[in-house]
Amino acid sequence: MLVPEGMSFDFPTPADAEHAPLAQELFMYPFVDRVFYMSNFITVAKKEDVEWLEIQETLKNHIKNFLESGKLILDMNGPAAPEQEETETVKKIKTILDEYIRPAVEQDGGAITFHSYQDKKVTVTLQGSCSGCPSSTITLKAGIENLFKRMMPEEVQEVEAL
Repeated sequence: MLVPEGMSFDFPTPADAEHAPLAQELFMYPFVDRVFYMSNFITVAKKEDVEWLEIQETLKNHIKNFLESGKLILDMNGPAAPEQEETETVKKIKTILDEYIRPAVEQDGGAITFHSYQDKKVTVTLQGSCSGCPSSTITLKAGIENLFKRMMPEEVQEVEAL
């Protein structure tokens, strides 16, 4: 497991990778645009001016060598987010995300995490390959929002991404 189960880490800039040695190294390549970690995969987003065929082996070898070195990809002593008390509604929302939505999003190299719930609106964060993907808005509204409206019609009327 790369990072603790159920956690994800998004590094949109080199400055955000302060506690992520592997991401720091990957950002040294001029073609790396963003790095994202989940429990069982790493997503690297590239800049538009380079083709995957040109960089794929370089990235694959770098990640493989880093992992084989035994170095940690994440300094877990970095800043931690404050914990919030969860209502039953929030627990149910997170369960739906975990059981129905997250597996499908992860198959495409992305991640979805709960951000907040207020006034019948669920706010999520899309990361990895979902971040900036043209079809993510359609997936969010047509798929995720409709699922929540069907499973929690009294509690959820809207889903939005940060």
